[in-house]
Amino acid sequence: MLSLWLNVIAGGVLIGLVYGLVALGLTIIFGVMRVVNFAHGEMVVFGIYIGYWTVRIWDVPIFLAAAVAAVVMFVFGYLLETLVVKRFVNRPHHYQFIVFIGLSLLFSGVLLMSFGPDPRPTASQLSFQTVSVGPLTLDWARIQAAATAGLLIAALGAYLKYSAFGRSLRGAANNRLGGLVVGLNIPRVYAVTLGIGAACAGVAGALISPLFDAQPYLAVDFTLLAFVTVIVGGLGSFGGALLGGLTIGVAEAIAALMFTPSMKTALPYALLIIILILRPRGFFGAKDI
Repeated sequence: MLSLWLNVIAGGVLIGLVYGLVALGLTIIFGVMRVVNFAHGEMVVFGIYIGYWTVRIWDVPIFLAAAVAAVVMFVFGYLLETLVVKRFVNRPHHYQFIVFIGLSLLFSGVLLMSFGPDPRPTASQLSFQTVSVGPLTLDWARIQAAATAGLLIAALGAYLKYSAFGRSLRGAANNRLGGLVVGLNIPRVYAVTLGIGAACAGVAGALISPLFDAQPYLAVDFTLLAFVTVIVGGLGSFGGALLGGLTIGVAEAIAALMFTPSMKTALPYALLIIILILRPRGFFGAKDI
């Protein structure tokens, strides 16, 4: 019984790192631009389809598919901000909500027209490989996804903390007007920010493509998952996104073991309600959010 619980918790931690990467993309966009990306789940699904087609066409390892997803989704996010989102950044929040909900529906429709509603499993041997470490027997796909997600989170955190652009991004997040006064190119910062957020979502989607069948209807689930994760961890908090992802991943795994697999999404929402009652700003959320 102890071995079973250890395996369940370890699996939850591994998938939680990927959830943290998904949430990180959402929280970076919100923390810098102060807009709520309701199309974030669709960006994750774009990444799943990129992983599916990259593996299907070129038969490459999944981390290379994630690299392709990172480039494609960064360019996609950059162009999306430049062409559409920048016109609504300074508008009232209800304008932003309508725009991103409209983008969400548009992206879902494009996915449905392009690939249809049928699930498409990624033809990867990772889906069937396991690794035994003591009492633990873990999916190799989860290990590789978690390791890649953890490295990307650490690298992105270091880049945003120590690079010149990272300082510009943090300056724009803290004080947009002050950033303009000192000469920051705020439109470029915002475009790169949305590109980074979309890349995080796309990479996470590609990494979990051996675990989830590619289908458009997953987008709503991932959007809700991202929001639950960032609210639990704290809106706008880098560390909160990671801790929230780990918490939700473990909560899902425990719920699936204690009840039924279909109940795995119930416990995270119950946890969300408890967090909102006891600590409305999440684990690491700022007081003014």
